[in-house]
Amino acid sequence: MDAFLAWVSDQALTLYPHQEEAILEIFAGNHVVLDTPTGSGKSLVATALHFRTFAAVGRAWYTAPIKALVSEKFFELCRAFGAENVGMMTGDGAVNRDAPIVCCTAEILANLALREGPEARVTSVVMDEFHYYGDRDRGMAWQVPLLTLPKTQFLLLSATLGDTTAIREDLAARSGRPVIEVRGVTRPVPLEVEYSMKAEHEVLRDLVRGGKAPVYVVHFTQNAATEQAQALMSTDWCTKEEKKAIAEAIRGFTFTSPFGPTLKRYVLHGVGLHHAGLLPRYRLLVERLAQQGLLRVICGTDTLGVGINVPIRTVLFTQLCKFDGEKTIILPVREFKQIAGRAGRAGYDSMGFVVVQAPAHIIENATVKAVEKKKKVKAQPPTRGYKHWDETTFHHLVERPPEALESRFTVDHGRLMTMMQHAEEAHGDAKRGYDGMLALLEIAHLTAKQRDELRATTETLAGHLEMAGLLVRGERWHLAGGLQHDFSLHHSLSLFLITALSGLDRDAPTHALDVLTWVESILEHPRVVLQKQVDRAKTEKIAELKAAGVPFEERIEALEEITWPKPNGREIYDFFAAYQKTHPWLQGDAIRPKSVAREMVETYASFSEYVKTLSLQRSEGMLLRYLSEAYKALVQNVPAEDHTDEILDVIAFLRAMLAQVDSSLVTEWESLLAGGAAADAAPKPIDLSSDTRLFRARVRAELHALVRALSQRNYDDAAAAVQPGWEPEQLAAQLAPFHDTYGEVGFDHRARAARNTGVTQTGSHQWSVRQALLPPAQVQIETYDVEGHEDEERDEGSWEIRGTLDLRDDTNPTGPLFRLVDIG
Repeated sequence: MDAFLAWVSDQALTLYPHQEEAILEIFAGNHVVLDTPTGSGKSLVATALHFRTFAAVGRAWYTAPIKALVSEKFFELCRAFGAENVGMMTGDGAVNRDAPIVCCTAEILANLALREGPEARVTSVVMDEFHYYGDRDRGMAWQVPLLTLPKTQFLLLSATLGDTTAIREDLAARSGRPVIEVRGVTRPVPLEVEYSMKAEHEVLRDLVRGGKAPVYVVHFTQNAATEQAQALMSTDWCTKEEKKAIAEAIRGFTFTSPFGPTLKRYVLHGVGLHHAGLLPRYRLLVERLAQQGLLRVICGTDTLGVGINVPIRTVLFTQLCKFDGEKTIILPVREFKQIAGRAGRAGYDSMGFVVVQAPAHIIENATVKAVEKKKKVKAQPPTRGYKHWDETTFHHLVERPPEALESRFTVDHGRLMTMMQHAEEAHGDAKRGYDGMLALLEIAHLTAKQRDELRATTETLAGHLEMAGLLVRGERWHLAGGLQHDFSLHHSLSLFLITALSGLDRDAPTHALDVLTWVESILEHPRVVLQKQVDRAKTEKIAELKAAGVPFEERIEALEEITWPKPNGREIYDFFAAYQKTHPWLQGDAIRPKSVAREMVETYASFSEYVKTLSLQRSEGMLLRYLSEAYKALVQNVPAEDHTDEILDVIAFLRAMLAQVDSSLVTEWESLLAGGAAADAAPKPIDLSSDTRLFRARVRAELHALVRALSQRNYDDAAAAVQPGWEPEQLAAQLAPFHDTYGEVGFDHRARAARNTGVTQTGSHQWSVRQALLPPAQVQIETYDVEGHEDEERDEGSWEIRGTLDLRDDTNPTGPLFRLVDIG
C-alpha cells in the first residue's frame, strides 16, 4: 500500500476521506461497495485494487457496460501499468487476452464465470456502473460473477446504488470476506437545485448571463434536442469576440455530411448538439469546444447519464417524464441522479447547478392566467406522451435515495450449454453442468416463485437440446461432438452466417451482393432507415396506384402490405428455420433480412446522397453505425480465401465510404483485428498496401466514388472523395472543357471497368494513379487501357484523373487515400 500511496503523491493527488477509507479496505483484502457522487475519484480507488492484484501476481479484471468505457479504461491502464500488462476483450475482438489486467464488457466476465466458476483466473474484479445490476435486459451479467467467484475480491462502483444490504450480506456469506460499504454523501462540487416556472428561453438566458454556462439541456428524444438547438438560433449567446474564437477553433474542420452545415451554424452561434444521431466526429467536436469553454448551451439526450467527456456547469431538465420503450414514465430517482450528477465537475467548478422545468403547458397557462383579465385566452393542454410531474415530484427525485436494485436473472439455451459443455470437458458428464445451473438458481438473488419458474425453464431447455439431438441423457449426459464453445448470440449468428455462405453459388452474377444481404440479415435493424425505406416505397406505390385509377380504399389497403426491401428474404427465413432445429439456442427473431448496405452498393450511392434521398439528416450517426457494423461483419465472416474480386469491391466500397465520412467506429476494431496495441498503448500500425488485391480495390472504390460525383456534377461530394486541397469550384472549372465537348461524365459499367484504373508503384509506399473519364455511352470517343498503358502517351481526345498515393508517413491514414493532382 505504501508504494501505491507514494505513486498517488507523485501524481500530485490528494485523497478524499472516502477514497482513503476504500483504499485501506481494499489493501485489507475486503470487498468494497463504493457509492459516491460523480467526480469523486472512484477510478483512483479502482486503480488501487488493480495495483494490489498486479503486485501480488494475480489477475485483475475491470468490467463496464459499454465498449466505449472499456476502451477508455484500457488505454488509461496501459499508460499506468504498461501496455504489455493490460488486455481488452469485447464482442469485437481481443487484444493481449492473457494479460494480468483485463478490461472487458460485463458479459465477457459473466460467461467466463459461468463456464469456469471458482477455478477461473479472476483474482479481483472492478465492476463499474454497478447499478446495471438492475437492468432489465443485461442485469444478470453483473450478478453471475458475485455468485460463482467466491475466491475473488470485488469492488462495486456507482454513484446511484441505493440500498445494497441484501447484495452485501449475500456476498459476505458466500465469500467469507467482509463487505465494506463506503458512501460519500458530500459531493466534491456541491449542487444547487431549482424548480423553474419560467419559460425555457428565459431560464437559459438567465443561466448564461449569470455565469452558469455551459448549460446541458436534457431531452429524451434526438429530434427534441435538435429542434431546441434550432430554436436557440434566434438569441445571441456569445459576443462577437467569442464567435471569432469558435470560428478559429473549428478552422480546418470539415462539415461535409448533409447535416454538417446545420451543425456548423449551431456551434458558430455558441450552441452545441450532442446525441447518438450525430456522426462521432461531430460529437467529439462539440465535446472539444465545450472543454475549451466556447459553447454556452449544449442540447442533448439523456445519454449524459452514461457520461460524456465535457465539463458541464448546469444541467437543465426540459421534463421529468420519458418513454421507456413500453409506456411513458416519471424518471426513476436513479436516472435523475445519474444525469443531474454531471453538473459541476471537479477541477472546473466550485458549484454545480440543476434546474428542472415545470411542464410547458403549466408554465404557459400560468402566464395566460396573469393576463386573462385583459383578454380571453384558451388554456393549453399537455403534449402527447405526457405524464404529470410537479414540484413535489421534483423534491421526491432530489431528496430520496435511488430505488433498491432489482435482481435480474434468466436461463437460456446458451448459458445452459456453456455450463454443460465445460462440465463434460472437465468431468466427462454434462449433467454436472445441468446440476450446476440448478445449484446456481438456488443461490441466485431470486424470489421463491422466480426460482420455481426458472427450474422449470431449465428442464424445458434441456428437453429442447435432447430433441434436437444435441444432448444424450443416460447414466452420464453427453453433448454432440463438434459444438461451438461460444454460445453468445453474436458468435452463434456468425457461425450461422458462415454455414449459409458456404452454400451460395459463387458463379451467380449477384453472388457478392447476395453475400452482403446474408451479412445484413444477422445485424440489428436500423429502425429509422428501414422506416424511411417503407415511407419511400409507400409514396411510390401511391403515385403508381393513383396513376392507374385505383380507388382510395384499395390504395390504403395495398399500403398495409408494404415493408422494407428484403432481397433473398424467403430463402434466408427458410434456411434459418432449418438451422434453428439443430441450434435451438437461437431465437426466431435473431434473423432480420434487409437491404441498406446492399442498396447503397447496388446504386453506388454516396453517404450524403443516401442521407438526402431518405431524409436521414438527423440520424446520420445511426446510419454510420449500421454501415460500420455491416463492414465489420463482412470482413470478419467471409474468409479471405473466399474473397472474389466482386466481394473485394463491396468491402472496398464500404471502407472507402467510411473513410470519407467518419471511420472512427472501425479503426479501433481494425487494430484489434491486426493484433492489438504496441508498447506505447498506440494501436498496432496497419499497412493498407500489405494486401495488394484489397488495397487496389480500395483505391478503385475511391476513384469510382469520385467519378460518380463528377458524373452528377456534385462537386461537394467530389471534393470530399479526395484528400483535402480541392474546393468544389476548382473541380467544376477542371471539368468545364469536358462538359463543353462531351456533355456529361459517364458512370456506367464501361466507366467502372478495371481497365480504366491504373495504379503504378513509384517508390516505397508511393504510387501514381490514373483513372479514365468517359462520356455517356451514346457519345463515342477513342478509349484506351489505362491499366495497360501507365507509362505511355494518352490517346488524343481521352480524359483522365491523375493523382498519387503516399503512405510513407501513415500506412493507414484517416480519410481518403487518393490525392488529386489534376483532371484533363
